[in-house]
Amino acid sequence: MLTVFKHTLRRYRGQIIGWGIVMFLYGAINMPFYDSFANQTALFDQLLNLFPKEAFAFFGNFDITAYATPAGYLGIQYFDVMAVLILGVFVLLLGSGLLVGDEESGRLDLILAHPVSRTSLFWGRLLGFAAVTLAILFISWLGLVLPMGLTSMNLGWGEVALPFLSLFGVLMVFGAAALLFSMLLPSRSTAAMTGGFVLVASYIITSLDRMLQMQGNTSLETAVKFTPLYYYEGGNAISGLNVGWLVGLLAVSALLAVLAWWRFKRRDIRVGGEGGWRFNLLRFKRVRAQQ
Repeated sequence: MLTVFKHTLRRYRGQIIGWGIVMFLYGAINMPFYDSFANQTALFDQLLNLFPKEAFAFFGNFDITAYATPAGYLGIQYFDVMAVLILGVFVLLLGSGLLVGDEESGRLDLILAHPVSRTSLFWGRLLGFAAVTLAILFISWLGLVLPMGLTSMNLGWGEVALPFLSLFGVLMVFGAAALLFSMLLPSRSTAAMTGGFVLVASYIITSLDRMLQMQGNTSLETAVKFTPLYYYEGGNAISGLNVGWLVGLLAVSALLAVLAWWRFKRRDIRVGGEGGWRFNLLRFKRVRAQQ
């Protein structure tokens, strides 16, 4: 399993560099603007009073006065929307192709022909996936803390790391879900698309709940608790990480991973190409005709 883990890290080093640079630059570009926003909250407040607050609540826990605080600024500009959506796409693509990518290219059956068990291959790949995600988050964290000295933010490097822990928990849930979908659905593209639907649906439901809560409507209060993003703290984690929520997210991702492993051990490996739904409509019609 250790060999598979090391190979996974080498295999995805390009993704670490590419996605890490994107997130590093996004954070480094936004950090120097903190003082400008913090000193202009009164002006922004006058402008935004022209629009309904519910419209801004859809894009996060929006409060214009939060721009004056480091936690609020980082949440609005970085964590609440862009970071979770950008890296959410990454984990969906990586998770859905972690094993099925090799299967569709015809390499997986050759890999399993070597003295490596399915269990070792699965958990080695999954641990590599977690390490790759952590590496990208580490580079993203550097993009925030290195330029922080250019601003008046009075935050410690450890405080800035707390939202990334919450983000890691959410990303592991979506990544493990994409991996499970790839074991259940006939192709990697279908698994990634299904995972994307879950991500977007979770974001929309949590955003709608915030909008409705501002109007005193609690109709989505129960449903929203079943979405992973409900337990994502974003920039609010700077003021204190909810360890219980983080542990819960990691537990759910572990459960999804175990289900994917159970399915992987029992499924037939394709020689190459995408699978099908195993539903022959013509055969079904012939059977009905014979009856």
